[in-house]
Amino acid sequence: MMALDGPADRRDEAQAAMGNGNGVAPPPLRPAGRPSGPAAHADRRLRLNPNMEHKPQDYSDVRGEYAPAVYSALERHLPPSLLDSNREIKLQLMRDVLGHYWPHGERNKVQRHREYRQRILNHYKPLHKDLYNMRPSSFFLPTFLEAIRTNTEESFRSIMTEPVPGVYSFAMLQPAFCEMLLQEVENFEKWVHTMKFKIMRPNTMNKYGAVLDDFGLEFMLNQFMEQFIAPMSTVFYPEVGGGTLDTHHAFVVEYGKDRDVELGFHVDDSEVTLNVCLGKQFSGGELYFRGIRCENHVNSETQHEEMYDYSHVPGRAVLHRGRHRHGARPTSSGLRINLLLWCRSSVFREMKKYQKDFSGWCGECKREKKERQIHAVKATKLAFLRGAGGATI
Repeated sequence: MMALDGPADRRDEAQAAMGNGNGVAPPPLRPAGRPSGPAAHADRRLRLNPNMEHKPQDYSDVRGEYAPAVYSALERHLPPSLLDSNREIKLQLMRDVLGHYWPHGERNKVQRHREYRQRILNHYKPLHKDLYNMRPSSFFLPTFLEAIRTNTEESFRSIMTEPVPGVYSFAMLQPAFCEMLLQEVENFEKWVHTMKFKIMRPNTMNKYGAVLDDFGLEFMLNQFMEQFIAPMSTVFYPEVGGGTLDTHHAFVVEYGKDRDVELGFHVDDSEVTLNVCLGKQFSGGELYFRGIRCENHVNSETQHEEMYDYSHVPGRAVLHRGRHRHGARPTSSGLRINLLLWCRSSVFREMKKYQKDFSGWCGECKREKKERQIHAVKATKLAFLRGAGGATI
């Protein structure tokens, strides 16, 4: 999550960013039978542009700091001479590359988080075990399940409203599921307090709430993303990786008295965001949307037609691009708790490094492109008129 400068709020904290790098790979361990010296590493440079015709190998069994999809995406950037090599050779090279560009401090941070999560899983006893396995008929409303089963744009739109382009709202969760999840989160927070265990908060902007993946819900929520969010994202957000979602970050946020009150103007660290109100009784807390922007235009002005305010309803979801700028107005009374699922695509993030034109989804890029086209047409007409005026018969 990254807070933004601008008329709505000032930048609070910058989002930490870490790239994989696209320069020269460090010399990997030399496989048997290959020459040593310069010749051994002459073909070790990563391709700047990915080979989209190459089908990467399956890395789903690989465990470590990176999701398997990261290796699949990076394999397309290997030099041609290595694409048909043994998987272990390719994997070793990619690990060397990723390790070279990943600061030691970041690796330590990931290791500490892994240990933190394991400690919780070893000791925390779930209150509702039914939450930890996907049970569609118990979790979702029949109308939503039928739309997903049909799996067409028409079926999705039949249960949705689209108040502004790219923001979709629809009834999604069963009241019983919302209540169970609220009770589970409350039980976890009580356990954390009893154990005098410091809880890791969802992001840099929320001081309250919990990461659901940390206490055992990761597997269920991954199915949640793959089976019920990805079909819609493939249809509505293909230009930002909606068809290649492979990882997620799931958490709840809490707003009200003695909780967070509001949330500043920001973008999410996601390609696609699902936001569902779980309850409880509250007033205020509306989401305000202010247009989709790439990194270059994240603090640009908002156009009037991009402004939209959404009022939360328990069980009802909002689906939008992570780069859709938004914030939350103060929750004036009661307690509001929301489930957030940040869906990410490692393939899109890799490909985005080589793109320069984001007019397919960035509102400001689209506006600038349209202005350039208008100026080009005017210039062409002017040149034609000048030429016609100077012509002789």
